[in-house]
Amino acid sequence: MYKTGWSAPEPVFRRRLRDSFHSDKPAAVATIVDVRGSAYRRPGAKMLYDGSGATGAITAGCLEHELADTSGRVCSVGEPELVTYDLTSDEDDSWGLGVGCEGVVTALLEPVAQRYSPVIEAFTSRQPIAAITVVNDETETLEPGSRAYYHPKNKHFVPWDGDNSDWDRRALLNQVEALISQEQTTVTTIERDTQPLHVFVDRIEPLPKLVVFGSGRDVGPVVHAGSNAGFRVTVAGFRGGIDLDTGFPDADQTLTTSPSQISDVLTLCKRTYAVVMTHNFVDDCVTVDELLGLPVPYIGVMGPEERFEKLSAELQLPPDTDLSRVYAPIGLDLGGGSPHQIGHSIIAEVLAVWNETTPDHLRSSSGPIHDRIDD
Repeated sequence: MYKTGWSAPEPVFRRRLRDSFHSDKPAAVATIVDVRGSAYRRPGAKMLYDGSGATGAITAGCLEHELADTSGRVCSVGEPELVTYDLTSDEDDSWGLGVGCEGVVTALLEPVAQRYSPVIEAFTSRQPIAAITVVNDETETLEPGSRAYYHPKNKHFVPWDGDNSDWDRRALLNQVEALISQEQTTVTTIERDTQPLHVFVDRIEPLPKLVVFGSGRDVGPVVHAGSNAGFRVTVAGFRGGIDLDTGFPDADQTLTTSPSQISDVLTLCKRTYAVVMTHNFVDDCVTVDELLGLPVPYIGVMGPEERFEKLSAELQLPPDTDLSRVYAPIGLDLGGGSPHQIGHSIIAEVLAVWNETTPDHLRSSSGPIHDRIDD
């Protein structure tokens, strides 16, 4: 479900974008650059238009046909284009009629061409990158849509082609680094001696990883929900003789190992979220012990509280052991008990930890649903 077309999961979108880049068929990417007020998606959301149709989602469906027409023009001309839609108007011929949004959305449409190669390379190498796109240069030196890149890991800046202007590059990089450190994707203004430069900083991170330890039937719903939520999912089984690829088709990777060799066969970092559901007490003990020594921010353990207390006692953990990363029993209390409901409750909890938020009903919130940057 949702493996292609509108609302395809992020891993599927990135694969399709990579395939389009290496294809000789014309394709275009629409990226939300700016939102004033409310909208379905926030800046950075993307949608791909190619010969196979559309992949991804940037609105709830109200602008996709118009954007598809614009993408065709962008592919024909071979140049990026900025378009703005006012979803707040009450006039009958406006985009605001009945779409359920109360904002002004600006989107950048650009051909999937050589200018996109650093993004594709970042996808492949699983490294972060920031795409810096000119929205408006009041000196008219740089054309709207001009693109530069910044690699946060090695602090390498790739300037836009033909840039011979004398603006303060350090000011740009300082603001880009500040936005990246705040995990923000937004339009920012670079003040210069002459006229301001308005750029869109698109912070593109590697997909977070979800590693599920176990090969039982209840692993499938967790893998399915995790994949749809945008995780690169790995299933690690501890018992041979099971065809993990066939059993878990939604997983990006499957492997068979032993609990004591986890760190030898898997790279588990601060963007890795671990779910332990082997249903084998000894395997769970060794797995949790290994994970506690690694920088993973989330260790979810299937089973009741009493079982984890026995597991902790078995491990003879020091009294000062930090168990704040351990979630046992695993999942949010959504009230359901079927395998798929349990799977959704687990992934809901993982998403809350990943997004560093406390789960609650949106109607209980007095502010906007998404974080916003003050102008």
